[in-house]
Amino acid sequence: MLSRLYLALLSIPVAFACVATSCAIAQSVPGSTSPQPVNFTAEQDHQNMMDQLGIKSLRPGPSGNEKAPNHANYDEAKANPFPNVPDALTLNNGEKVTTAKVWWEKRRPEIVEGFERYVYGRVPKNIPKVTWSVVATDKEMLGGNPIIAKELIGHVDNSSYPLINVNIRMTVVTPANASGPVPVLMMFGRSDFPAPNQPSADELARINAAQKALLIQQDPSLKEVFAHHPAWEPQLPAPFHFPEFNADGDPPSTWELIAAGWGFATIDPASIQADDGAGLTRGIIGLVNKGQPRKPEDWGALRAWAWGAGQGLEYLQTDPAVDGKHIGIEGVSRYGKAALVTMAFDQRFAMVLVGSSGKGGATLLRRNFGEAVESLTGGEYYWMAGNFMKYGASEASFGSKNPGDLPVDSNELIALCAPRLTFISYGIPEKGDAKWLDHQGSYMATVAASPVWTLLGTQGLGVDENYRTAKMPEVNQGLLTGRLAWRQDDGGHTDAPNIKYFIQWADQFIGHSHAASGNQ
Repeated sequence: MLSRLYLALLSIPVAFACVATSCAIAQSVPGSTSPQPVNFTAEQDHQNMMDQLGIKSLRPGPSGNEKAPNHANYDEAKANPFPNVPDALTLNNGEKVTTAKVWWEKRRPEIVEGFERYVYGRVPKNIPKVTWSVVATDKEMLGGNPIIAKELIGHVDNSSYPLINVNIRMTVVTPANASGPVPVLMMFGRSDFPAPNQPSADELARINAAQKALLIQQDPSLKEVFAHHPAWEPQLPAPFHFPEFNADGDPPSTWELIAAGWGFATIDPASIQADDGAGLTRGIIGLVNKGQPRKPEDWGALRAWAWGAGQGLEYLQTDPAVDGKHIGIEGVSRYGKAALVTMAFDQRFAMVLVGSSGKGGATLLRRNFGEAVESLTGGEYYWMAGNFMKYGASEASFGSKNPGDLPVDSNELIALCAPRLTFISYGIPEKGDAKWLDHQGSYMATVAASPVWTLLGTQGLGVDENYRTAKMPEVNQGLLTGRLAWRQDDGGHTDAPNIKYFIQWADQFIGHSHAASGNQ
């Protein structure tokens, strides 16, 4: 009898799933005359781009296993085969940039063009409109503070190619008792309610009574089953889970933000663009390309995720609970790369927390330490523009290229964020923030970018040492006095231990205080 009960319970969600499937099929009918999306594997897509570029072979990327024959270099004496990075304050024609006017009108556009053409790709001009809708609103408690959480879907207009649907998932959380709009930190990651409000005991009893009645209606013999198991209920109260505190003993990052009078938004990168090469003919890249493979200057996943974050920002600027002038972006690892790319290209973001970003993020591309350019031209090529693969080519119609041939480097990517608030964060290898990420290479890039903040009339990192010889500060000794900041904490592959320092640092520049937010 219990097996019949199990089948009956399963039939309820199955019925809804069938309806949803029918809707999806119906939606594809208007696009039946459109060409079907190309179904490449990642390997096929990678080869297709190599063929377009005339590349016959690529240098293999190094292994992260230090015992492997092809292990990555971790010898600092061999780390700088191309020691001179492009200067953010020197025009392509060799002239020095000495005024803010020249930076904004000439040099910054040159750097943007370099990254778009050779590294991250271009956002298409014909990208469709996104329409945001609130799916649900929930009043919750987070770390003892009342919050309002909203689940949103940003539907991308797919009328030009109905065979691909893109629906951006985002959750926005703000303090319930704030006296006015609050700054918000948007974070790349899973998008869901942080602490869903659960039904009370009386409400749960009503739900169970209704569900039992529905099950008996579907299968009258279940009435006897329920009589034999009077204490059994279809739905049980959600079990209590202790929060996962940070490694340093602090509360979760989201708790810290709310307690400090901030809000936060979580945006799901996978709902914008898949994190794999096979997905390049789907997601927002596939939608704009009508299911066809990319061209060499087309955007990769990092730029697509950054575009999606920009669409989320547009919604946040319409939310009366949000201080639209003080919206930040955050991410760790590959999403740390995406956060820095977002900040660099989208000047509407006021601040960024870049966590453990490595190559393709804050680390110098020219450095030969840990992760290499060849790592990004191989298995992770889809993060970048197709043209980036040229710099890992050992044999091609154009000869061969190496990282030293790149016209831009990550110091200039960081410089594109100036003079806005930019915080570069890392942990330590001993706790899991692997040497692979090249912490020193990120610090060098940050030092090299700092003069742009100075040129624009504000304090940068506060380090006068040349980037070639600059050594990182001791762990937990942050450089937090300027609008460009650095801090390596004693945690692992996360920026959670640096969240409290980020909040305090940002608050002093944006004029925000816990008391002013009313969140006490």
